Amino acid sequence: MPVFISQIREALSVYYHKRVFILLLLGFSAGLPLMLVFSTLSFWLREAGVDRAAIGYFSWIALTYAFKWAWSPLVDRMSLPLFTRFLGRRRGWMLFAQLCLVGAILGMSISDPVVNLERLALCALLLAFASATQDIVIDAFRIESAPEKMQAALAAAYQVGYRSAMIIATAGALTIAAWVSPGDDTYHLEAWQTAYFVMALLMGVGILTTLLSQEPQVDTKDADKKERQLRDDFAAKYPKNIANTMAWLYSASVLPFIDFFKRYGKSAILILLLISCYRISDIVMGIMANVFYVDMGFNKEEIAFISKVYGLIMTLVGAAFGGVLLMRYGTMKILFLGALLVAITNLLFAWQAYIGYNVPFLTFAISVDNFSAGIATAAFIAYLSSLTSNGYSATQYALLSSIMLLFPKFIAGFSGLYVDAFGYINFFVAASVIGFPVLLLVVLVNRSQKPLMVANMTTTDNAMDEGKPPL
Repeated sequence: MPVFISQIREALSVYYHKRVFILLLLGFSAGLPLMLVFSTLSFWLREAGVDRAAIGYFSWIALTYAFKWAWSPLVDRMSLPLFTRFLGRRRGWMLFAQLCLVGAILGMSISDPVVNLERLALCALLLAFASATQDIVIDAFRIESAPEKMQAALAAAYQVGYRSAMIIATAGALTIAAWVSPGDDTYHLEAWQTAYFVMALLMGVGILTTLLSQEPQVDTKDADKKERQLRDDFAAKYPKNIANTMAWLYSASVLPFIDFFKRYGKSAILILLLISCYRISDIVMGIMANVFYVDMGFNKEEIAFISKVYGLIMTLVGAAFGGVLLMRYGTMKILFLGALLVAITNLLFAWQAYIGYNVPFLTFAISVDNFSAGIATAAFIAYLSSLTSNGYSATQYALLSSIMLLFPKFIAGFSGLYVDAFGYINFFVAASVIGFPVLLLVVLVNRSQKPLMVANMTTTDNAMDEGKPPL
């Protein structure tokens, strides 16, 4: 027994590291803005009387996250004047993004969707862009801050902070709006403006963390060497300034993608297709979730507690359970299980639409759905992380995490029109059905990657037999 207790203490000791606490706070900074352009904003717009079709179109703002791969090479390799000089490349980009986030949230807090919906949309777009930029640089900061054996602990702390911030940005914002409202069920602009103003103040957590943390020390010799070689090659054909620019762009933007397709070959297309579709069922359903709760007659307090607090806690429990399953059964099996559970649990909301206002059943439906989503998320993050390679982790992770949102967010933009045309029951059934083809993709990707794994093992064995390091 003393040996067992000692092993547990040793396993948990990694969570006492300063970097783990820093990632917890940075996770909070990353999770706070997301809901402010997603479900919380949808609730505000619906209560303000904005029609469902417009709310669906508004969700396209979140497509910004799906395109963050486009400027991730800039964040990875470009320095910012003053910010980089005083804070370093990673912390400089983090502070710049966080200041933009504060400005965007404050802009939303002084907007009125009834009078000027366009200004609110522009502030929301800036918020999404700055938030996606912060995600890129925090991922790079996490990867570079600690050795591989600590990455699981950093990722876990990040998720706790991220999910906690999501509770604050949803349940917290709804609760603040409810407190500020005079007490009736009518719409009050000042309540939502106050809620968003408080969210802007809470971004100070991320700013202070950035200022008090240390810049990670990264060995960039190999990347710099490749860039110098490219610069010399281009200099033989082009003027010096053009050659330098082309070499920088190629090393920052092209090499990470060449590496990915070189490693996975033909399987890369299937992998990207799976990533782009894996979350389609829950994202399409999620766009209309808050609108559905409002239309079913649930008030802000009920939604805040059941959906945003209790539901997110169940997501964390599901993620923890998913981690245990991953250790026991491997990534692909749990990836399949997560996709299956998410698709099936959407049918619970079709039944909720049939029975109408019913708090106990909504609690049950949200609990099961979020627990399933936690398992799926744990498996999906593990899978995405396994696809990146050393030297290109930041850019490749940004690419993969962007792809996973692009197609689902586009389809979700039409969810309001679908509900208007066919009703909520048909909508949730359809949101369930579109998740089942993902199961086939998981099977196909698993089969396509097995020969690749065998080939890699053979290459490694042959290299070891010849006394050479594996390529």
